[in-house]
Amino acid sequence: MSRSPIVVLAWVLVLLGLAACGTTEPASGGARSPSAPTGGEIALTDARGRQVTLPRPATRVVTLEWNATEHVVSLGVMPVGAADVAGYGNWVKAAPLDPSVRDVGVRGEPSVDAIAALRPDLVVATDELPEGAVAQMEAFAPVLFLPGGAVADPIGQMKRNIEQVGRALGKDAEAAAQVQQFDARLAEGRDQLAGRAGQRFVFADGYVEGGQVSIRPFTDGSLIGAVTTGLGLTNAWTEPGDATYGLAQTDVEGLTRVGDATFLYIVNDADGGDPFRNELSSNAVWQSLPWVRTNQVDRLPDGIWVFGGPVSMQRYIDATVDALNRA
Repeated sequence: MSRSPIVVLAWVLVLLGLAACGTTEPASGGARSPSAPTGGEIALTDARGRQVTLPRPATRVVTLEWNATEHVVSLGVMPVGAADVAGYGNWVKAAPLDPSVRDVGVRGEPSVDAIAALRPDLVVATDELPEGAVAQMEAFAPVLFLPGGAVADPIGQMKRNIEQVGRALGKDAEAAAQVQQFDARLAEGRDQLAGRAGQRFVFADGYVEGGQVSIRPFTDGSLIGAVTTGLGLTNAWTEPGDATYGLAQTDVEGLTRVGDATFLYIVNDADGGDPFRNELSSNAVWQSLPWVRTNQVDRLPDGIWVFGGPVSMQRYIDATVDALNRA
């Protein structure tokens, strides 16, 4: 549970005068930054419609959702703190954290005390946080909210998010490069799958709840759905999902409404295991599905964060192209 922080009001003045002392690390495959970024005041408008003003590019950053953490790390800045560090390590392999990063609690309900103790010059969040906790954080650091998703334009929102974080960190060029690399990899992947253009697919994750397997198919409004259709495939799941992430909800019986398709899925051995391979292995309905009978089921590698940024999506494209070209 979040607790009220013990905050000395003078921290606000101290933060404005701190020398750039955050830990800066290279993005995966990138060069190490020789020094902390420099620059003047930065004004941003976040997902709440609020203006967030930074006196200079942020270097001591705390991230409260995994996509925000990925954005910051992939742009070459190692956060001083992040929510659910262990979970991030299991699910997000594209932008690993250093051991130096402090865990500030669970996503959605972090410890304000732990965040305050790190003296951040920026807190980056995605999902809604309790208003009281946000007000407490804003007493000692700017808080930048990113949209978690946008079903009308999931790829565009991912790009806007990385660009927003790039501005906050003084890493505009690095953010632009990530967008360009993603676009190029998507086009390359589409060419690599040209022989499968129009092939129907279902992408899902799954977990066991109350002894039953719950399945979340990803719609065209999800980031993964949009990227996969961008590869030239056709999403066979046409039922609606939620308004933010484009996630639908069903059980194994609901999958019988789909028909022929390739079934792609992601789970994690370190967090929940594989209900499709384990709990459903002897399920008669699952065994009757067309993709099971024709051996068109592909589990993608663990650690691809399906709600992430350009570096996770490039990892997803690589895995999907490999899986389908093996078929």
